[in-house]
Amino acid sequence: MKKGATPRLAWLAPALLCAGAASAAPATDEAPRGTRVAAGIGYASVLQLAHQPRARDNGRMLLVFEPSAPGGIPLYESRDEGDHWRQVGEVVDQPHGDARRWQLRWQPHLSELARTSGDLPAGTLLLAANSTGRNEHDQVIAQDLQLYASRDGGQHWEYRGSIVQGGGQPSDRLNQGVWEPYIVVLDDGRMVAFYSSERHKQDGFNQLLAHKVSLDGGRTWGSETVDVALPGGVERPGMAIVERVPGRGYAMVFENIDGERNGQVHLKFSADGLDWGAPEDPGIALRTAAGAWPAACPSIRWLPGETADGVLLVAAQRAGGGGDAGGRTLYRSDSGGRGPWWEVEAPVRKASGNIHAGWTQAMLVRADGQLLHVTSSSVASAPERAESNEILQATAPLALGRYEAENAVRRRAAQIEDATASAGRKVRLASGADADLVFEVQAGRTGDRKIRLRHADTGFAATPRVQVNGQSLPSPPATAPRPGWRETEFTAPLRAGGNRIVVTNGDRPLDYDYLEIAPVAP
Repeated sequence: MKKGATPRLAWLAPALLCAGAASAAPATDEAPRGTRVAAGIGYASVLQLAHQPRARDNGRMLLVFEPSAPGGIPLYESRDEGDHWRQVGEVVDQPHGDARRWQLRWQPHLSELARTSGDLPAGTLLLAANSTGRNEHDQVIAQDLQLYASRDGGQHWEYRGSIVQGGGQPSDRLNQGVWEPYIVVLDDGRMVAFYSSERHKQDGFNQLLAHKVSLDGGRTWGSETVDVALPGGVERPGMAIVERVPGRGYAMVFENIDGERNGQVHLKFSADGLDWGAPEDPGIALRTAAGAWPAACPSIRWLPGETADGVLLVAAQRAGGGGDAGGRTLYRSDSGGRGPWWEVEAPVRKASGNIHAGWTQAMLVRADGQLLHVTSSSVASAPERAESNEILQATAPLALGRYEAENAVRRRAAQIEDATASAGRKVRLASGADADLVFEVQAGRTGDRKIRLRHADTGFAATPRVQVNGQSLPSPPATAPRPGWRETEFTAPLRAGGNRIVVTNGDRPLDYDYLEIAPVAP
């Protein structure tokens, strides 16, 4: 969790701890892009059923999120792969029995059992979430990370057990809060619950990431294992999301609030989902070759790609180092997370204005290969009010072969905001032999590929020059498919693995939007 401003409503207070002392997202005049699902603060979690006993139930999608008003966690469904949604239920706190003092509403995570776990059969739905207890002044004084199960596709929910409990008001410097549960079930049926904990401050850890294991389907939980703990009492690793990665085991992304780069997203791998290496090792700090980095509230998905590594796709609330500060791009790695990372436009373009807009986004690959993206956005009438946020969804193909010029290594070049450019930015590259853009790209196999370079002149006619792995390519005539922008298409011999593409100018500067490599021919 992260620290933020005083909330307008008392029941919003704990969630505001997740944004960082200086991390409020900047306001934006850009209208959001996406279809409204419902009113909601943020923290969307989407699931597509795939292990139901009735074949007709597979393919159905379910969605949960933090609601805008006190109560329980709303459950929505879609039967057309996310194009339309309707509410079909609500999950409320069961063990405490006091709806005024205890509410199950924060940090929901929805999942489905692919195999038996304890006495729960394959196809069982799981909901992990944070139920918070309040005092007579409506101040949060306790947290209870709970697990619920549904054996009938979400119609009825049974309380399974408490994963871990914490206490104290979130604004207190020495509070002992627990936050952000995330469930993973291993191949042998063991259930793993990851979470953020502030219960180790006396040991010098402002916040750390830990997990517990259940051998009986979530009824009881074993001892705590620490996964990420950065000493010094300042840094706050939090909001762990874990994804299965073929050939690598598991990948975990998390934010590092109050680190060297506030909120920067980090990545760690585990072969078995349990051993994440030395807790003091922060793993890979995500950044592009040009220095942009995603920040706060990360999510991760693995997608099949051109190489055996596939594609790691990461969403975050915001960015630093020249990345899209409004969090309207996703970050991808074509090299198993080793870097560099590249931005790609997100299907939903949220509006910021409060720190909950874009808080923990959901990504799901549909059967048609397009990405369903669900996140929260502020509204123009009240951008600073998190309780006025709305949940938006959009589906779009991702330009996984596109390499943004602003993410490339550059010499004698300036990044410029431009609404007509992909991802809203371009790079102006100076003329001369000592000015260039370097794109380090991956290819799945050796052979000729079409490479398209989008560029624009700055008032003087100019032609880009391209080298691939040290070989200069001829410069064919450019076309002008859109006003202000021109495109030059090259045929380049790429080799399997890493390739180095260098773009330079002649005696005039040019603006560059992106370089795009055509997919491998079937």
